[in-house]
Amino acid sequence: MRKFMWKKAAAAAMTATILATSATVLQAAAPPDGHTNAQDTVEAYGGAYSNWMTKWNSTISKDREQISLSPGSDNSSLNFAWYTKKASGIQKLKIAENKRLTNATVYEAKQTEAVTDKDDTTYVSNKVTATDLKADTTYYYSYQKDGQWTAPEKYTTDNGSKFSFIFVGDPQIGSSNELKGAATEEFYNAQSAAVANDAFNWNTTLNQAMEKTGNKASFVLSSGDQIQSTKKKSPNKAAWGSEIEYSGYLSPDVLKNLPVATTVGNHDADNANYTYHFNTANASELGSNGKVGGDYWFKHDNALFIMLNTQDTNVEEHKQFIEQTVAANKDCKWRIVTLHQDIYGSAEHSNEPEITNLRYQLAPIFEDNKVDVVLTGHDHAYSRTQILKGGHKTTEYTDDDFDSMLDKDMDAGENPDTVYTAKGNIKADTTDPSEKAYLNYLNQVMDKDAIQQVTKKGTTVFNPTGILYMTAGSSSGSKYYDLVPRQQSYIANRWQQDVPTYSVIDITDTTFTINTYRTDTEEKIDETFSIAKVNESENKNQTENKKQPATEKKDTTKPIETAIAPKKAVLKKVKATGKKKVKIIVKKTSEKINGYEVILSTKKNFKKAKKVTTKKNIVTVRKLKASKKYFVKVRAFKKVGNKKIYGKYSTVKKVIVKK
Repeated sequence: MRKFMWKKAAAAAMTATILATSATVLQAAAPPDGHTNAQDTVEAYGGAYSNWMTKWNSTISKDREQISLSPGSDNSSLNFAWYTKKASGIQKLKIAENKRLTNATVYEAKQTEAVTDKDDTTYVSNKVTATDLKADTTYYYSYQKDGQWTAPEKYTTDNGSKFSFIFVGDPQIGSSNELKGAATEEFYNAQSAAVANDAFNWNTTLNQAMEKTGNKASFVLSSGDQIQSTKKKSPNKAAWGSEIEYSGYLSPDVLKNLPVATTVGNHDADNANYTYHFNTANASELGSNGKVGGDYWFKHDNALFIMLNTQDTNVEEHKQFIEQTVAANKDCKWRIVTLHQDIYGSAEHSNEPEITNLRYQLAPIFEDNKVDVVLTGHDHAYSRTQILKGGHKTTEYTDDDFDSMLDKDMDAGENPDTVYTAKGNIKADTTDPSEKAYLNYLNQVMDKDAIQQVTKKGTTVFNPTGILYMTAGSSSGSKYYDLVPRQQSYIANRWQQDVPTYSVIDITDTTFTINTYRTDTEEKIDETFSIAKVNESENKNQTENKKQPATEKKDTTKPIETAIAPKKAVLKKVKATGKKKVKIIVKKTSEKINGYEVILSTKKNFKKAKKVTTKKNIVTVRKLKASKKYFVKVRAFKKVGNKKIYGKYSTVKKVIVKK
């Protein structure tokens, strides 16, 4: 398996590596992995982050007994899992339709000894499945922590006619730790700070996503890598090394009322603690890697969700599981598969032979079982494909082929800057045989012939027989990867701006609709995309030329994702200069840009904001509300054809407007 050589280390870790390997030739570096600093986000202002850190240090970082909710086999059940200290004995959970929990159904937990933490406390995993839940009903539940009942929490079932869920990628809580993988005592201090940072952002993402659904999402679906620290890479290979990261992952209040359907990622896969924290429905030994269990499935309304543990490479077992699951759920109108690896993605992992090999093994199985959508992660960058069918391996290669070429192509030089799209150092006119073989490989895995001809109107595709593949970006901002330099033919849209993202997916009997958002501005990063299953008679007035592929209209301007975005803007000064007006000065740079977008709002989440676009770095904004506190941020933009490509927002500044 390829060892992802271009994953970039922080400066301290890089220095240590260089000193430890003095015999190694010093090579140029790839661009540094970005991560979102929680203190710089709007949500951190007004003391929110300092309050969070107080709570983190005093309670959350030490709390191993937080509960997780997971979808049950169908809408009528709900799964729970939580830790308690081993000495506490049998624990219980009760659930009722009233907050006082009168006439509650009481369940005794099934217990498994889990992990002994760093302080020598041994924990037990408790699991309960609540059954016979009614549609469109609010329930309250309470559970025992070391024999004491918790305060009631709320859970509401949907009405069964349509539903929404939140799709997220790679929370990977703790990945912003600069010393990750370092077997030193300093690792733990850095780990706690990183988990606090990533968990704060994870809270932000889930809160925004729930608000976007009108607080009516039925569940969250995660494409894997809940946490960062594998057992193998924890100091002393300690099983408890990731437990503080699970404390951060489970900390959002949203998750006390909302189930999460988790997928096994490579960072989850070598530690059984994953199985102790989550109670998955219909878990199978098929697809098991011997550590964290195998594949599982659940139904929600009219949709079947098939969750694969592709850290197990036994594709025949995955095939058997999919066939058995589909045969047992023929009534479902939608079939959705989730796995971790982005087999049709567009960032750093997407062209690796181990990923493309997995693609050509799994895609025919998905197609034979009439899967509609495949949701993936792993690459920490958003992408959405065309409708694909019939992709197959057309050139022979092994898992180790092209490793050096993949690294060379993305090499950013000796003084790398953070970029969103890799450099693309290997040129089309190369005469080097190894480089030519690499470019030929890339051309083969573009899968141009797999792009299906579809009936389409606007952004809706009607009655496709192929599959949509979607890769989620980072939901916590703990780590970002760059897009590959050459957008693959199979990609319809892709996006990377080093900002956490999430998707809201709405499902009815006839439609599957996706909207994807960035957390800093809460704007969409892609157009709304829908799949519609309708009768031909309903569709007769909505068809386009069926002989034309969905990609027939081509934008002749430079693709926005291949242009380099402006650097993060710097707010030099924000000053109230007169009655109801504010003067804003942006620091000049040598970078060529076309202008700035200035945003002002009386709310720190920038709702109902005033937007001003200017070509100059100094602007006076008038007609503001007197005596009000305003939050101000700015970002630079470049024009690419008829589009604008924006840089990251500046740090937010505050100003009080004069009367």
